[in-house]
Amino acid sequence: MATIAVIMAMRAEAGPLIDELGAARYGLNPSLPTQVFVAERSGDTIVIGVNGVDPEHQVDLVGTEPAVLTTMQVIEHWQPDVVITAGTAGGWSRSAAQIGDVFVAWPHVVRHDRRIGIEGFRDYGIGRHRVWTHSEELAHHLDARKGVVTTSNSLDESDTDREWILALDGEVKEMEGAAVAWVCGLRGTPFVGIKTITDLVDHPTPTAEQFLANLTTASTRLSEVLPMAIQWCAERVNAASY
Repeated sequence: MATIAVIMAMRAEAGPLIDELGAARYGLNPSLPTQVFVAERSGDTIVIGVNGVDPEHQVDLVGTEPAVLTTMQVIEHWQPDVVITAGTAGGWSRSAAQIGDVFVAWPHVVRHDRRIGIEGFRDYGIGRHRVWTHSEELAHHLDARKGVVTTSNSLDESDTDREWILALDGEVKEMEGAAVAWVCGLRGTPFVGIKTITDLVDHPTPTAEQFLANLTTASTRLSEVLPMAIQWCAERVNAASY
């Protein structure tokens, strides 16, 4: 049977899914902040890895470094068949995105803030990590939009970020996806990105204000589509094993 892992950054994003699946807390390394929840459904194992809380500042551990830590622990302990990076994200009015829209990463995820102007390093900095080949079918199954997901460690968008995002055809802006994809690439684990829109980066209302106002709505929408996505991925894995 299949093991599907979902990597999430914020407790508010993960809470509805944990409740929906009835997932139970699983103890890993107590010296690390990662929180893990496990559920069984129709014989399949679902592992939800949450980045946890910063011990000094007591806020959710968003960003690429915690995402790497969480993904490494989950992959090493459970060896999942598919890893899904799931969470909320920014979109753009220029792409006709709306609050609550669901996007599936396609055909890759990139970084727009790791700019290394040295020969041979530029493409490494950007990344262009490929997603699971079945992601396009998954987007159709979820009635979701497809687009390039671009990752940085900043919530807002600078002028330079804007130039790079446009050049990279970015449709979704968030803070963990490329880091999760990088670890998956190292371990040869299929990677899927599913994001719901909390804010429009090019809207006159400040990004942080939009994010806080729409986090609950977007997280609820995420919890509606993720069980369908998990089941679809598990069925695809199980069908391929026969």
